[in-house]
Amino acid sequence: MRFAGRIDRHRHDSALLKGNPLGDPHERELLVYVPPGADDAGRLPVVMLLGGYGSSGENFVNYSYFEENVVDRFDRLVRTGACPPALLVMPDAINRWGGSQFVDSSATGPYQRYLCDEIVPFVDRHYSTLAAPEGRAVVGRSSGGFGALRLGIDRPEVFGVIGSHAGDSAFEISVLPELRTAAIAFDRAGGVAGFLERFAQGPTNVPFGGLIILAYSAAYCPEPDAPLPHCELPFEMATGELKRQPWARFMAHDPLERIREDDSALSKAAAIFLDAGDHDEHGLHFGTRMIADCLRARGIAVTAEEFEGSHRGTGYRYERSLPWLVQACLDASR
Repeated sequence: MRFAGRIDRHRHDSALLKGNPLGDPHERELLVYVPPGADDAGRLPVVMLLGGYGSSGENFVNYSYFEENVVDRFDRLVRTGACPPALLVMPDAINRWGGSQFVDSSATGPYQRYLCDEIVPFVDRHYSTLAAPEGRAVVGRSSGGFGALRLGIDRPEVFGVIGSHAGDSAFEISVLPELRTAAIAFDRAGGVAGFLERFAQGPTNVPFGGLIILAYSAAYCPEPDAPLPHCELPFEMATGELKRQPWARFMAHDPLERIREDDSALSKAAAIFLDAGDHDEHGLHFGTRMIADCLRARGIAVTAEEFEGSHRGTGYRYERSLPWLVQACLDASR
């Protein structure tokens, strides 16, 4: 299949990630898709793609014999005129636990500031961009969708167009039921120390359900002065019972709760696109519905779609969201 644009690979040395608590690399690869004819296209919209849990920007360009990756799809849409040209920015914001959730945490590092205060200015310096919030979109799926929602809520002066595919939200529905699985995983490992010892032998040596809750805890419930993993888990180790105070800290990060508690949340967004499968295994379609209802009740325009599908295997939905987001950037920038 013909590829009309190009992929630029940059090595970005981050001052913000230097000396992070986990000792993760501060030099990161940054991928940028540049559409055909970019040199003559004037200033282009920018779409930042955030990977789901356990993935980075590289996943958007992974080769598959059986289907197009996200960048292949976008390139085809641009090449055929189905989508206006735009830059796709694919950062690496992963950490030792498999995902930073794109937030600032004293247990992992300032990943939200890394994206907003280093990556965005870097792209604006190196490319001809619509260098204003209305000219920038951020979108992701699952944890990436959570990151996009939080960037829209927390940093509206940077990103004005927001897209979320089944973004983590409504934690009482989507995350709370997963704590039992995590508690069992830690208990079988003999506690935190045993779990970390097994993890050190390779990520596949620990159950996924335990590892993702560890990543969430490091993002949402940091304890920087505590031993590794520098965070508090939201359940009692011996009994699996919910610990109310750390769970409250989890809930404070929930995009749905942020929107419910702050009337200004996403009020400055030029455009918002949400979707989810109608039988998402984590119930993220329920959170998507509630976010859309809450925003609409405040008079904030949102495009929300529910399609037949579950949580996995939905990368094809970028073929719907990316043209929408790019056009929204262009319309808002006029």
